[in-house]
Amino acid sequence: MQKPKRLAAVDLGSNSFRLEIGRIEHGQFYRSEYLKETVRQGNGLDDNRNLTDQAMQRGWDCLARFGERLAGFDESEVRAVATQTLREARNRDAFLATGMQNLGFPIDVISGREEARLIYQGVAQALPRTQERRLVIDIGGRSTEIILGTGREPLQMESYRVGSIAWSMRYFADSQFTKRAFQMAEIAAKAVLDEALSLYAPDQWDVAYGSAGTINAVGDVLVAAGWPAGSVTREGLDWLQGKLLAAQSIDKLHLAGMRDDRKPIIGGGLSVLRALFELLGIERLEQATGGLRHGLLQDMLGASQQYADLRDHSVARLAAKFGADPIHGQRVGRVANALFQQLAQGEVDERVRRKLTWAAQLHEIGSHVSHSDYHKHGAYILENSDTMGFALTELQKLGLLVLGHRGKLRKLVAADFEDRLFVQQLLVLRLAVALCHARRDPELAGIGLRQDSKNARQFVLSFDSDWARAFPQSAYLLNEQCVAWQKTPWSLRVVED
Repeated sequence: MQKPKRLAAVDLGSNSFRLEIGRIEHGQFYRSEYLKETVRQGNGLDDNRNLTDQAMQRGWDCLARFGERLAGFDESEVRAVATQTLREARNRDAFLATGMQNLGFPIDVISGREEARLIYQGVAQALPRTQERRLVIDIGGRSTEIILGTGREPLQMESYRVGSIAWSMRYFADSQFTKRAFQMAEIAAKAVLDEALSLYAPDQWDVAYGSAGTINAVGDVLVAAGWPAGSVTREGLDWLQGKLLAAQSIDKLHLAGMRDDRKPIIGGGLSVLRALFELLGIERLEQATGGLRHGLLQDMLGASQQYADLRDHSVARLAAKFGADPIHGQRVGRVANALFQQLAQGEVDERVRRKLTWAAQLHEIGSHVSHSDYHKHGAYILENSDTMGFALTELQKLGLLVLGHRGKLRKLVAADFEDRLFVQQLLVLRLAVALCHARRDPELAGIGLRQDSKNARQFVLSFDSDWARAFPQSAYLLNEQCVAWQKTPWSLRVVED
């Protein structure tokens, strides 16, 4: 019998890092191991939004332990994502470089809306398949995600920069629980979350669900005190706030069901939760068993084609929003993939093909801003957009392809040219744009592209003299590409037969 496939999801949250491992049998995921460590990177950002050395070390140590447990897993079996703290951290690349080495797998920093999509997907997979209108809330360490959906389909997703760690550091930094501190924390949370009222008004949903840390921590304390399990009510929140005020400080707080690692951030988390109850008219919040990592597993498990379709749809929507010509984008994509096929001299990974196709579809989106330097505008748009299905790191790579598809190559940093796959994709995209300059399908018969057998960093582009005479402008533009690549560690040689 074939061995069951393994899957693992890693969630690098602002408060905790989590690892869930399981096996796949008959299309279902069965958990075999779950690891959680309170890393609390969310309170490790300094005034310049850099992670401190101590915060980075805590994260690296945890990822090294996770990496030991994931030894022997294939890259296709593991997905790791990071959320708000690393979205904010200016030195995230430094953390990720060592973090990925310790974990042994890539780590994607995802946007707030992508995090919201995954949270909803994780919550919905654990609920009955009904058409009820669902409001899903996830209060994290530095962000809160709110999602409106029907059944398995998320319809409205937003991420707000308010969370249990951030609010505890700001309003309960002295470890004291006072009426004034709670009042100020709730007012500030409402100021950030106010716009949510128009999107998630009570008449827009039937049942409200809460996912992950803060809500589960509150639920555990309420159950230990005799409240009904499985939900959180306004009365329960009022009771808990009363207990915190009676304790007066974190040191004097002793509540059954509350873990010690949750005490320093319960004040901020409770304030945000109370603000949401009041703003959105919530009377009862059902505790959900699913969350972000379960959404990741769903993407890897049964929704791979749906996930791919989501990304295709997101690219098409972004291209349409910025007025890119879809026919020309498809044309450039076909030519780029045809050239890459020649270069690869074998089967091309589907992920590589899709990435080239997306870059081709998006290479002109900057023209909506200005035709002058439109490649720079396009790269900026990609690097700063919330595009469903994509990690921020993926959008940055797409942005680099769009940035480099025309003009001088010195605008790309040296590190980009150490990535062979990226260089190959960039080369074929630039050649495809040149060949499609007349905005019609080019004649590719007689054109060849290969890696030089004697120089691993040289590409050889060949075409016959008849082709050059028939398409002199294209031949000129291809020769110009040789000049552009001279200022890089790579070179392009054109051979006319």
